[in-house]
Amino acid sequence: MGEPETGSAAAGAGVRITGARRVFRAPGEADVVAVGGVDLTVAPGEFVAILGPSGCGKSTLLRMIAGLERIDAGAIEVERAALAYVFQDAHLLPWRSVLANVALPLELRRRDAASRTAAARRAIEQVGLGDAADRFPAELSGGMRMRVSLARALVTEPRLLLLDEPFAALDEITRQGLDDQLRALWRSTGTTVLFVTHSIAEAAFLAERAVVLTRRPARVVLEHRLDLPVERTAELRGDARFAAETRALFDALRRGSA
Repeated sequence: MGEPETGSAAAGAGVRITGARRVFRAPGEADVVAVGGVDLTVAPGEFVAILGPSGCGKSTLLRMIAGLERIDAGAIEVERAALAYVFQDAHLLPWRSVLANVALPLELRRRDAASRTAAARRAIEQVGLGDAADRFPAELSGGMRMRVSLARALVTEPRLLLLDEPFAALDEITRQGLDDQLRALWRSTGTTVLFVTHSIAEAAFLAERAVVLTRRPARVVLEHRLDLPVERTAELRGDARFAAETRALFDALRRGSA
């Protein structure tokens, strides 16, 4: 257990969710309650994984935090100007190089060319793609494209990073490599991270705390602080402590799916 190694947890932004509710309505159809009264507090600099059954409202909740979905009841307190969002798909512009894709958020903020290029190169180096800056998306593997998407989020130096199953479509080896890299980035930056995933093992490996939601409408069935070391290597996945934590999350998921 522990804080980011830089001691820079203050760099992260806190999140407070109180009774958050989202209802989808369509003419002539029954209302669908996607999120049904979620309460959650995330401390600055914390890494929290959000788990739940398919279709339970995990992504909807994340989008509500980002301001991409409205809140029908309750409240979400968050500094939205300081957040970045990584979607399930990389959503790269095919006609722009890696460097130009990563620099895009700063371009939209009208940063001068020299400073945005320098910042984009730093972000690309952070995700281990320094030698791919001049390539185009079609020349990259799926894992590399997701690294570019992550770099594009990091280039704005967010205080809150929201990730919606960004590695779900990748093979297991690539996925575990990106998990390692994301955990290292979190420890070095102190950014608050909220990570939605279907993978119990991924949640346990990455996060300091896991939040398990019920089936729709989403409610919190478990908030669990993971009793695992700060240093998380591939060997940890075969450790008895890791197995115990994944079992606790599995049991909560089973309860939430009932």
